[in-house]
Amino acid sequence: MEGKTMTLATEHPGIVDRQEWLAAQREHLKREKTFTRQREELAAARRQLPWTEVNADYRFDTVSGAASLLDLFDGHSQLIVYHFMFGPDWGEEGCPSCSFWADNYDGTSAHLAARDTAFVAVSTATMDQIAHYRERMGWSFDWVSCGGSSFNHDLGASATPEQAEAGELLYNMETAPPMGTESPLISVLYREGDRVYLTFQLAARGLDLVNGVYHHLDLTPKGRDEADLPWPMAWLRRHDEY
Repeated sequence: MEGKTMTLATEHPGIVDRQEWLAAQREHLKREKTFTRQREELAAARRQLPWTEVNADYRFDTVSGAASLLDLFDGHSQLIVYHFMFGPDWGEEGCPSCSFWADNYDGTSAHLAARDTAFVAVSTATMDQIAHYRERMGWSFDWVSCGGSSFNHDLGASATPEQAEAGELLYNMETAPPMGTESPLISVLYREGDRVYLTFQLAARGLDLVNGVYHHLDLTPKGRDEADLPWPMAWLRRHDEY
């Protein structure tokens, strides 16, 4: 713009011509490719981890009525469960951080189904609470209540107030205390007939794997830009609150 000096909003490592830029980018590309191969190797190792059987008699409340754990598979052999932090005593709003993650889920179910996989969010909140909040957020992915069963507690996503207060090591493969009575978690389940197995779980920072916004920000000069905040996600709001 004439008469004005444009400045960058962040520090930068230097400005170079196109050829020097390409040389630096190509050198870095070697590291990106190494990381891609390592990520693929890690995913392959993940698929070789042993399974453990879980109770298939859990009951859930859904928009269509009562359902079993087997019903949540919707005819598929694989089920991804996002344990959404939303308790029955939380009123009308679920966790803002879980809401940040949930903004990534709409539109994925058809693609997952094409690979024999179902997806569902599960909370201990009631279906009335879930339905109200999902409508407000504009989400369409499947979301059910496990408030009438011990499902979330057994899989490590929920804790009693006493367990949370005592800091019992219940979370993230029983290596960390829960974040409260509810903690964020992804559980991966596999069905063979009427038997269900827990094959893998993601918790804590591992959940970054499925957050597209963070991956987009990681591509930018400022990155996540959280270093100077009181805590990493202090900037975060529900998408209708910015």
